[in-house]
Amino acid sequence: MTGPVPRPTRLERRLGVTLPLLQAGMGGVAGPELCGAVSRAGAGGVLGLYKEPPEQVRRLIADTAARTDRPFGINLVPEVLAPDRCRAQLDAALGVLPERAFVTFYGLPAPDLPAAVVRAGLPVVVQVGTTHAAGRALDAGADVVVLQGVEAGGHLLGALPALPLLRAVRRDHPDAVLAVAGGIATGADLARAVAEGADGAMVGTLFAAARESEAHPEFKRRIVAAGASDTVVTTVFDIGWPNRPHRVLRNALTAPGPRRSARFIATATAPGGRRLPVPRYSAVVPSVRTEGRIEDMAMYCGDSCERITATESAADLVERIRADYGRALHETRPERADHAGHVDHVDHEGECHGE
Repeated sequence: MTGPVPRPTRLERRLGVTLPLLQAGMGGVAGPELCGAVSRAGAGGVLGLYKEPPEQVRRLIADTAARTDRPFGINLVPEVLAPDRCRAQLDAALGVLPERAFVTFYGLPAPDLPAAVVRAGLPVVVQVGTTHAAGRALDAGADVVVLQGVEAGGHLLGALPALPLLRAVRRDHPDAVLAVAGGIATGADLARAVAEGADGAMVGTLFAAARESEAHPEFKRRIVAAGASDTVVTTVFDIGWPNRPHRVLRNALTAPGPRRSARFIATATAPGGRRLPVPRYSAVVPSVRTEGRIEDMAMYCGDSCERITATESAADLVERIRADYGRALHETRPERADHAGHVDHVDHEGECHGE
């Protein structure tokens, strides 16, 4: 890549990535192929583990580690599992994760979980949606806190847009390593977040539509075709993940009207070939292993879909963001103060130097 090269952010330095961008660990979507491809491109690929049993956790991590020699993460979702099952997932993961890996949690984990990751010598990333939760995550030992805004697709952890939430948390925690999630699909979006005080961003919807994503082809097609107004925050897809609002693409089930019966509308193939029924209103996404009424399933999608126009490879997506990010920082912030008080100057050769 030629052109401006921004000074690495603290997120890049802490996680070992070469772009301050993390791919969200989307269950049913972020498998080894996507995670490995994002990692090889220099961003932070994240493997979605959702409700996988320990033996499958080990297999998925081994598959991912064989695809990349760069840093990658795993994502755990404590609120959808009993504490002992989540701890079993983590223990299985820590037994096989390479030294270059990191661990992300969607929502606040029980204190023993990040403590175990710290003891293993790996960085901890925690995604939250409120200022209070951000403080708790930092107190629990999070190296990076991801601040999710309501623009994001999927289950929502708070009620504020990403940048106002970032400003509030930055005021309270000026030295924290903070990333934003929600509304990020381009390098210009990333540069804007960094200019507002973020150390990076986490992106889901863009990578859900990537070629290596395990999302069902119809899911990808709908993301590419959608605008922000085609998304809605609802609570209807609550079977398997209750009491959490979520942003999805509109469909027949999100329209006003009485709730229908929760009969089975699809099947998903589990490892080993076992076929699992999917009820109407399930929180499960349609993946490449799903057959049935795909159009009536939960297609999590953020309003950044407005700027997603094609299904592309993860490598192409990351490289375009990298180029546009450097260009946008160069054009909009020729001189800026970083969060540690240093000043970055962009010289006329297009390279960014810290003083």
